[in-house]
Amino acid sequence: MTIEQVRSFHRARPFVPFILHLADGRAIPVVHNEFLAILPPGRIVVANQPDGAFEVVDLLLVTSIAVAAPAPPQGNGQQSQ
Repeated sequence: MTIEQVRSFHRARPFVPFILHLADGRAIPVVHNEFLAILPPGRIVVANQPDGAFEVVDLLLVTSIAVAAPAPPQGNGQQSQ
């Protein structure tokens, strides 16, 4: 994974939560853009969690980034006319 790819998700407006998938099978959620810090020169990121926990991740270990599909609209599926 490249730092440019991570930055594109991190800087997205509006921000959409995403998950960093690592080579060892772990999945690290990034629930808000303020919960991810990219350290210079851009190979290491720190992913903070709402409970205060954090992970320091080498981007060479990130295999993919996943975004949850948006929830379907509420209602009975019929359009009003």
